Amino acid sequence: MLHRIHFKFLIHCVFALLQINVVAANRTVYSVDTENQIFELNLEELMNIEVITASKHPQRLTEVPSAVFVITQEDIRRSGATSIPEALRMAPGVQVARVGTDKWSISVRGFNGRFANKLQVLMDGRSVYTPLFSGVIWSQQDTFIEDIERIEVIRGPGATVWGVNAMNGVINIITKKAADTQGTMLTAGGGSFERGFVGARYGGKLNEDTPFRIYAKGFSRDNTTTLAGANAHDTWHSARAGFRLDHTRGIDEFTLQGDMFINSIGDSLHHPTLTPPFTRLDTVNSKEKGGNIRFRWDRHHSAQSSTMLQIYYDRIHSQLAPSTRYAESFDVDFRHRLPLFAQHDVIWGGNFRFYNNKVSNTALTRFTPSQRGNHFISAFVRDEITLLPDHLRLTLGVRLGHNDFTGFEIQPDARLMWTPDKQNSVWMSVARAVRTPSRGEDDVTINSRVAPTLSGFSTPPPILMAVQGTHNYGSEKLIAYELGYRHQFTSSVSIDIAGFFNDYSHLRDFSFGTIQAGPGPIPHQILPIFFNNQASAHAYGGEVSVDWRVIERWRLQGNYSYQEVNVDASSLSDQIDSTTGGANKANPHHQVSLRSNYDLSDRLEFNLWLRYVSSLPFYGIQDYVTMDAKMAWKPVQDVEFFLVGQNLFTQNHRESQSDFIPSIATRIPRGIYVGGRWHF
Repeated sequence: MLHRIHFKFLIHCVFALLQINVVAANRTVYSVDTENQIFELNLEELMNIEVITASKHPQRLTEVPSAVFVITQEDIRRSGATSIPEALRMAPGVQVARVGTDKWSISVRGFNGRFANKLQVLMDGRSVYTPLFSGVIWSQQDTFIEDIERIEVIRGPGATVWGVNAMNGVINIITKKAADTQGTMLTAGGGSFERGFVGARYGGKLNEDTPFRIYAKGFSRDNTTTLAGANAHDTWHSARAGFRLDHTRGIDEFTLQGDMFINSIGDSLHHPTLTPPFTRLDTVNSKEKGGNIRFRWDRHHSAQSSTMLQIYYDRIHSQLAPSTRYAESFDVDFRHRLPLFAQHDVIWGGNFRFYNNKVSNTALTRFTPSQRGNHFISAFVRDEITLLPDHLRLTLGVRLGHNDFTGFEIQPDARLMWTPDKQNSVWMSVARAVRTPSRGEDDVTINSRVAPTLSGFSTPPPILMAVQGTHNYGSEKLIAYELGYRHQFTSSVSIDIAGFFNDYSHLRDFSFGTIQAGPGPIPHQILPIFFNNQASAHAYGGEVSVDWRVIERWRLQGNYSYQEVNVDASSLSDQIDSTTGGANKANPHHQVSLRSNYDLSDRLEFNLWLRYVSSLPFYGIQDYVTMDAKMAWKPVQDVEFFLVGQNLFTQNHRESQSDFIPSIATRIPRGIYVGGRWHF
């Protein structure tokens, strides 16, 4: 019943949204955007924006044989998003759910969770993957949001191009060049949930060939609330600073870029105990800090021939479970693009990655050994073959790699792109991808919970259920089939459709070990629960994205995503509890996003963003409809004041639940904030 009510409410809201903007559209006003020229482009020009993530070289959006979506800086600014995860909600097929103030569940096409592990995330081509669980700690990934040029989202496998973890998709957060951020920018504001934020950026030049920028930012975000309405004690304070230096000399381009940050975060955790009531709610506060440095050298021999060398290093310290003394990464990436004969566009390259980390034991987690290093090495080749000039292209590629967990892996793909005319394009692909294990499956022990009794096992003393890694855990495997269609109706209306069928094998499952007596003065038993690769799954669905420039000053962007994930796993995944078994089932069937960007005058704009996400029955999370709104006023050029409301339809709502680490379930509040931005 609630599901039907929310769908009806969604329809009413869509009509109300259209009526609001139709009334506003009758006003004879004209908008000039002084911050970002993208809003001034018509859709035909937008469809020709170049993207690089799908193939590691620039391609027009209409020529990419993948399900790709680009979130521009103008999209981010108009949305009122204050973080990268919030901005990712704009992309179809991407599941974004907030677990707490600083914690997120983000995935593409299913298998979502706080520790989602089938997605490759990059910042300027630098992988932000953590070797502890093969995913992303989103509280550590941030930048001066006005410096983001665009976010390219590839739905579907990108393993041939990007290797480790690019199983269900790739997200590449691309920042602006230093030459595009000259001058000074100041921004500040605050409100209810966004208690306060401040940022400053300065861009200058060492000489005409060497622009640079520096930035610093900080914010404080309020706590969420528990399901009972209490304080979840997860307030988040953050400070970050960074720089970028670009240098051009002839055919060479050099980039040196770095960031450092410190976070103060909190959490409320259900620690298992050996005495009734067998759980204890603890409030913890801690720090996480880190930094990175990246060097990149590009040499452009011609429009179709180039080489690239990138080296980066990052180091993170984190004190929440799992308590990481340090986690450091060193990465070297090389690629070379060259034309071959008249029909072939070849790109090849190699990658070496080294992870070294040391982890402290806690009441919840233990890694054995505490310190460990892992190596990944791979090489790839990709050939775009022109079968019919301007109409038909075949892309074949393969990546060969070796890792310390499973040894040798091969990840091929094939893609066909048919462009009968400038208005239509059809593409299809088949690809194989793997998700290599992490320390979180190889050598971890997670004290999941204590059960006073457990069916099929002896009764008192109580049983501590300990999830344990195993050195026999292998790679998870995927064969993915995709089909897509793009159509440009006019210079004002376009549609992008993608469908997929994913065949997973060797997925993570659980099995019981032999129960044994536990150590210590309190009598108890330990039931080991081991990871294995005995699960499989089929997932299918599709995404539709529509872009409509109604009139020059009014743009509507909408998308709908549907997915179905059917997992064949042991019943133990459900028997343990939702903190360990729910990641396979945190997949909403339906998602809807509708954005309206309207310029009321050359100084005033009004933006609305309506979202619907269907329920997650496994976690008992209901479907919800919400809306964000932003009113922005520019009294003079380069000065902007704004008022933003987030999650306006309800006082609070629930979006996700932490898996593996038993953080208390929370509700996300409504928020209102005001701020200003000055560029000079």
